[in-house]
Amino acid sequence: MAASTAAAKFPAGEYQARRANLRKALDGVVVLFGQTEGRDEVFRFGQESNFYYLTGWMQPGARLLITPTEETIFLPHHDERREHYTGRRSSAEDADARAATGFERVLPIEKFESELDTALALHNQLYALAGPFTDKLRARYPLRDIGDGAPMIAKLRMKKSAAEIDAIQHATDVSMEAHRASWKRLRPGTYEFQAAAVFDATYIEQGCEGPAYSTIVGSGPNSTVLHYSENQRRMDRGEVVVIDAAAECAGYASDITRTVPVGGKFSAREREIYQIVLGAQKAAIAALKPGVRLSGSGETLTKLAKDYMDAHGKDLHGEGIGKYFIHGIGHQVGIDVHDATVDEPLEAGMVVTLEPGIYIPEENIGVRIEDVFLVTDHGATDLSKALPKEPDDIEKALAE
Repeated sequence: MAASTAAAKFPAGEYQARRANLRKALDGVVVLFGQTEGRDEVFRFGQESNFYYLTGWMQPGARLLITPTEETIFLPHHDERREHYTGRRSSAEDADARAATGFERVLPIEKFESELDTALALHNQLYALAGPFTDKLRARYPLRDIGDGAPMIAKLRMKKSAAEIDAIQHATDVSMEAHRASWKRLRPGTYEFQAAAVFDATYIEQGCEGPAYSTIVGSGPNSTVLHYSENQRRMDRGEVVVIDAAAECAGYASDITRTVPVGGKFSAREREIYQIVLGAQKAAIAALKPGVRLSGSGETLTKLAKDYMDAHGKDLHGEGIGKYFIHGIGHQVGIDVHDATVDEPLEAGMVVTLEPGIYIPEENIGVRIEDVFLVTDHGATDLSKALPKEPDDIEKALAE
């Protein structure tokens, strides 16, 4: 088993700047607990997302204390027996601890409580994330108000730095390559898992850590199931298949969906529904800019897309087709595929998806089209535009 990687994906200054931004408006003390190691370390360690965002630290058991004037990371001691399995890890007593972590103050884990006591003697407000460690904080400080630290970190995470945008673009580029590769496996009589296997092999070959989420390859009736991921059904001619899949590369996710015909050609009805979904996405893209909202009440991009569907299509009973769009039109993308968010209008620098879909179980037809967008000052840039989505272009790509 290879050693766990401790080094940050970006230069230390990137994480230092994030912590400095958090401290600017901080009116108390923030405590974050890194992910602890599971009972079975044969699986790759995954850091808690907010902890990773502020530290870039990818070893288990660390803790973070931030005040308006100071920031400290606390590390566990070396465990020689465990390190035989995981590789050598960093500890506060190491000579290179500050260089390895990017923190000026690196202390052993047993100093955490006393340092927190000192900080709370100077600041009334304490912030933490919900979880078992917060319950322990409440037991230790029963008279102390412990606020939710998630919103203030989410506010920072929503606007991406240039380095983050580059990382998301890389994950998107690799994901588009994997989509194209999986299309070549879509022959009648093959199985969903065979297309999924090609997709997964492609991003692994590019050095990505793994999937941004469970790969979805849903054909025929499975195309109408939003988060179908069993990938066990045989795909037959005359069906569409929804491939909702993306890679996580260098700690950042993408999120792309295409709907393609298994036999290489859309039927008349499949093409009709596909064109409605594509038209709804184009309408949302034209309206995507700072100040709009993806979902919620009032005029949103979700409502815009649904209204477009109702105006352009009917089901088999002559009713509007918008009722088959049963989810919001998009979400933030970043460290997590459904990245941290607060309920506010979009701003330049945010990265979001637009993913309208129509799912009609009665017809065994589901269509979803999803792309990743960087919100700019006056509109948006499509980070996944290189992957075909016009129906003629998809049919042409399948024939190559």
